[in-house]
Amino acid sequence: MTAPFRVAPGFEPRHRADAAGLYWQAFGAKLGKVLGPEPRARAFFERVLDPSHAHGAFDPDGRLIGLAGFKTADGALIDGGWADLRATYGRLGALWRAPLLALVERPVAPDILLMDGISVRADARGLGVGSALLAAIVDEARRRGARAVRLDVVERNHRARALYERRGFEPVATESAGPLRHVFGFRRSTTMLRPVTGDTAPAP
Repeated sequence: MTAPFRVAPGFEPRHRADAAGLYWQAFGAKLGKVLGPEPRARAFFERVLDPSHAHGAFDPDGRLIGLAGFKTADGALIDGGWADLRATYGRLGALWRAPLLALVERPVAPDILLMDGISVRADARGLGVGSALLAAIVDEARRRGARAVRLDVVERNHRARALYERRGFEPVATESAGPLRHVFGFRRSTTMLRPVTGDTAPAP
């Protein structure tokens, strides 16, 4: 019997558009007012995606059906800057978007790997893709010598939080979005941490 999917580091150039779509699926509700409309946002993501900071899930036909990104001091899955914003949105569009995006930029501690989004195609849910991608991120952190994986989940994303808790993540802090809730669409987010040194990931 053929396995329903496989997980591997990165993705091929032919997957960039699908990867951008998956990232928009994960963050469109949060970033839509800043990076929208959707076609422009997806074009920006496709331009700046760095596959060296991601793990992908692929079906037997080679389609990208899931994506998990991560951020380190060396880079991130979405690693764009001013020039990329200007190329996608024009100078005026970049001028107001850049400072807003800087407000949600998360610093990276040298001994912690920051997970930067996880998304699974709707027709591939229920197969264990999310759990497999999380396990790959934990393995990535262990391989890099990090002591823990960190992620942030917004208050309304109950399904994602339940998955994270099953995979061994524990809440360590809650942060209010304050006035930015009107821009990014959520009132607060929870930081979750999972130690990885010397352990094995929980079973899916």
